[in-house]
Amino acid sequence: MLPTDAAKVKAPTLLQAFARQQGWCSTLSPFSARVLQRSRLWLQADAQALAVFEALADDPLQAAVALRWLGGLHHLALRGLQPWAGLWPPASGAAQASDKALDAAVRAAWHAQPALVQAALAGPPQTNEVQRSAALLPGLLHVAARTGLPLVLLEIGASAGLNLWCDRYRHEHADAQGHAGWAWGDATAPLTLRSEWRGPVPAEAGTNLRINRRAGCDAKPINLRDADAALRLASFIWPDQPERLARLRAAAGAAAVWMAQDSVAVQASPAAAFVAAELQTLQPGQTTVLMHSVVWQYIAPAEQAAVLASVQAAAQAATASAPLAWLRLEPTLLDQPVQLRCQLWPGGEDRLLARAHPHGAWVEWLAV
Repeated sequence: MLPTDAAKVKAPTLLQAFARQQGWCSTLSPFSARVLQRSRLWLQADAQALAVFEALADDPLQAAVALRWLGGLHHLALRGLQPWAGLWPPASGAAQASDKALDAAVRAAWHAQPALVQAALAGPPQTNEVQRSAALLPGLLHVAARTGLPLVLLEIGASAGLNLWCDRYRHEHADAQGHAGWAWGDATAPLTLRSEWRGPVPAEAGTNLRINRRAGCDAKPINLRDADAALRLASFIWPDQPERLARLRAAAGAAAVWMAQDSVAVQASPAAAFVAAELQTLQPGQTTVLMHSVVWQYIAPAEQAAVLASVQAAAQAATASAPLAWLRLEPTLLDQPVQLRCQLWPGGEDRLLARAHPHGAWVEWLAV
């Protein structure tokens, strides 16, 4: 089965996609919701700009065109360019910015900064939200407990590779009332991830997790040593969510060190080519884990089919001494929580392990 059925949803128009994204942002990022509202009004009035936006994707919601635009505007602010730096959080006057000022900033971005804006619109967002590791880590513990072997961790759509290191972060989970749930990892880790935990403590919480090798790929990987690329990555964080930005920067600093120490790099490669090469041979004595999070919707259908074919071919060769796991944290519908699913071979059992907030703010564990 495919990890998402999002493609079955009828594609909205560009303006409908902006309106829906505005609704999602209304509680999570009120400032982003305002920017999308003003942007939608601008696009309604500017037929030439609207045509450019409409040509970006057949399904603008699935392709996250609105988020690309938000990221481009935030990137201008992060670079210290005016008027965006003076209007976008954490600028002191951001909350009081008038509609007229935002309207002018939206139009100015399109007309005065075409190169930066076009670069932002050219590809999907790369949030590389490290908080998703709060759901991915218990998924890896589940695989390790089921197979009793060390893991080889392979991630497609890895962006900067922050979630390749989910076992190196400290995880501390509590319920909605703040009562301690469970914790995992080194208490002195450079980053502690805290999520609201719903459901039982995973039975695998005490499993010894060993990762023999890590590798990732992305169509446009982010080099954490490149200051401008790192700034581009930060631009996809909504500007009125400073805790997410701080978490990203802490993870990026730690991951840059770990990558250098362990000679790990995110390859510039299509997902299909990476998966075909990595799954060509399953090495005995370790479990090969193919992992991805909120990326499947950005992969073209033909490439999705190629990835699936490589997984199915490797699954035929999987044995108890050389298992294969497919761990994915993906939406089933674009306006629902993401699902953490794991398919494990030999056998091919596909289990729903958890549901989670798209940014990992909460995890509801379902595997008993």
